[in-house]
Amino acid sequence: MASSTASSAPAASLEHQLGLGRGMGGLGLLAPSDSAAAATPMPGLMRLRCAVQHYEWGRRGAASLVARLAVAGEESAVDNDCRPCAELWMGTHPSAPSSLAPDVSLRDWIARNPAALGRAVAARWGGDLPFLFKVLSVAKALSIQAHPDRPLAAALHALRPATYRDANHKPEMAVAVTEFHALCGFAETKELKEVLRTVPEVQELVGKEESRKLLSVKEQDGGIGVRSYLKSAFTKLMIASEEAVAEAIAKLKSRLNGDSKVRTLTKKEKLVLSLEKQYPGDVGVLAAFFLNYVKLSPGEALYVGANEPHAYLSGECIECMATSDNVVRAGLTPKYRDVQTLCSMLTYNQVCFTRLSLYKLFVHSPPFDCIRNIMLYKYACKKHLIVCMFYVQTFPEVLRGVPVQPYVTRYTPSTDEFEIDRYQLPPGKSVTMSPVPGPSIFLVMTGEGEIQAGSMPDNAKAKEGDIFFVPAHTEVKLYTSGPSSMQLYRAGVNSRFLS
Repeated sequence: MASSTASSAPAASLEHQLGLGRGMGGLGLLAPSDSAAAATPMPGLMRLRCAVQHYEWGRRGAASLVARLAVAGEESAVDNDCRPCAELWMGTHPSAPSSLAPDVSLRDWIARNPAALGRAVAARWGGDLPFLFKVLSVAKALSIQAHPDRPLAAALHALRPATYRDANHKPEMAVAVTEFHALCGFAETKELKEVLRTVPEVQELVGKEESRKLLSVKEQDGGIGVRSYLKSAFTKLMIASEEAVAEAIAKLKSRLNGDSKVRTLTKKEKLVLSLEKQYPGDVGVLAAFFLNYVKLSPGEALYVGANEPHAYLSGECIECMATSDNVVRAGLTPKYRDVQTLCSMLTYNQVCFTRLSLYKLFVHSPPFDCIRNIMLYKYACKKHLIVCMFYVQTFPEVLRGVPVQPYVTRYTPSTDEFEIDRYQLPPGKSVTMSPVPGPSIFLVMTGEGEIQAGSMPDNAKAKEGDIFFVPAHTEVKLYTSGPSSMQLYRAGVNSRFLS
């Protein structure tokens, strides 16, 4: 378990501290007005105990950031735990809910205290926290997967609730803490054509007819006209028999090992050889040729919307998503594979044309952090506003964050459920987060300092691994102490939704 526990106290006193005796249970959709919520006495902040997920792909011992945060200050506990520590969950999802005390779950406390969410959040998301906050420590590749949109999530949950455990969609964003590698979205048409020309093992499984269709696509279509051909080819690859896939991978491995003696392999070729060692004979090794290979530097973020293929490969990150655990897998995994569902649900987006004004582009730049390979197509001047046609590659969507005040960078995706703030406080500095009409979760990643929240008479000590829940309408002040910087991350509801 991560972070500090709530102080031990008699049950009645603890219930009073946490607001469990207010008789507000069942009022999730009848939240008070924001003015009333602001006037209602609320704890300024509360320490959370959070669960660790021991998935096989996670890092182990002191090499795992998740493990270090979960038992901060107890190095022997990290070294003696041989289990992989893959994910730290901070939120209310029933698969691994956070708690305020051993017997008080955050989910139950929020249900009894909907004012902690703010009126708009409580009304929109049924009185529950709309986001799930995580830390990931990735040692080996996660599955090639996608997350369903809301209608598909509801259908899958109704059909197979043991596999798809909730009915919610799961857009997600990962902010790199270390160098972070991932596969995300389909590669552009030019790269796909090169794969079919130079990787005979892939062409063999895709088939001559599907290969011919993709090779005949005009690249200036920008991916718009290629979707049906791409879907057909990718599906043909993914449903190939295990025997055919194993034979193709064996040929690929032998060929690339021979080629490596006479030439330098490409980054993608080196990647597939690495994946083959992790998952021998798995179709995901070949599927990697179809996807973008992305490397994030610390501080860069990757946003993945519904129905987009991706696979995290290595590194450590902060992740936030809508409150869901729905994953449709089809490769690089020993877990259940739902290949037909994945192949049918994907958008098969690559690039698109979009019409933008220069005013929007330069004044409202955060939504356009994803712009790649921009080419001016045409322009016209009308009423002093230049309107342009740009060629915009929207997948994968990489965000570099926007400074919102000194020491604070914000990552704002296109979904309403969440955003992430990254705090980097030098020694002796402080920063204040003004009250917002939505809840927040703070994680102290490194360093130490103090947190003052709302009307708290005393500052709370904050050190590496501490996690705090902050109700809506709460001002938070952060101070560093000691000789080193303090780095924190905050997850909250998207500020565009709250504004």
